[in-house]
Amino acid sequence: MPEVVVAKPREGKFNKNAARRVRRAGKIPAVLYGSGHEPMAVEVDPKQITRILYSETGHNTIFDVEVGGSAAAKAMIVDWQREPIKDQLIHIDLKRIALDKPLRVHVRVKLLGTPIGVKTQGGILDQVMREVEIECLPADIPSHIDVDVSGLEMHHVVRVNGLPHSDKIKYLTPEDATVAHVISIREEVVEAPPEGEAAAAVPGTEGAAAPAEPEVAKKGKAEAEGAAAKKPEAGAKK
Repeated sequence: MPEVVVAKPREGKFNKNAARRVRRAGKIPAVLYGSGHEPMAVEVDPKQITRILYSETGHNTIFDVEVGGSAAAKAMIVDWQREPIKDQLIHIDLKRIALDKPLRVHVRVKLLGTPIGVKTQGGILDQVMREVEIECLPADIPSHIDVDVSGLEMHHVVRVNGLPHSDKIKYLTPEDATVAHVISIREEVVEAPPEGEAAAAVPGTEGAAAPAEPEVAKKGKAEAEGAAAKKPEAGAKK
């Protein structure tokens, strides 16, 4: 039997002060909308909402919601807010759903097994994507999607196209998106500087002058320049 959430309509002004009064009374302010109905401000029991959020199906749980004694309607939790310091629920968005119309939801990906790349190759399993977005009928929403990674070797990847597929669900997350892979941790290798930059790479040599030209080379260079100066120009009279 699905859980029945009893929602009481809120009356009066809908502002921060009114929301505080609802919380002080031990309830959570909420909004119920969807399925052709006008949005309605209501208040709900925080214990019921917390129990649903921490269940196996989590926020994808389908339950019955009753408002002011009216007939129960199927609904889901589509958004919620928590107070950051005390981590208490402070607002909930509920959506009426039709069981014959597909929904877009995010579903948790659960990795099963220990990869070969971790067992024998010293790698680390890195789960890049914790949830995937799918589209399906409400009754076909899985609590989670299982994928066996025990055969995953070093540097191998599990992508969305490697997750279990069926004709009941449609993946909206790109098929080539990475879900998990086995990676290695390597030490950073410092490359040696190019040969021409070796002097600059030695500490304390920054800004040092280039090595002096050898004396023999200087002498030979001066003699060559002097001989060139004495050589007559082409076409000059002797």
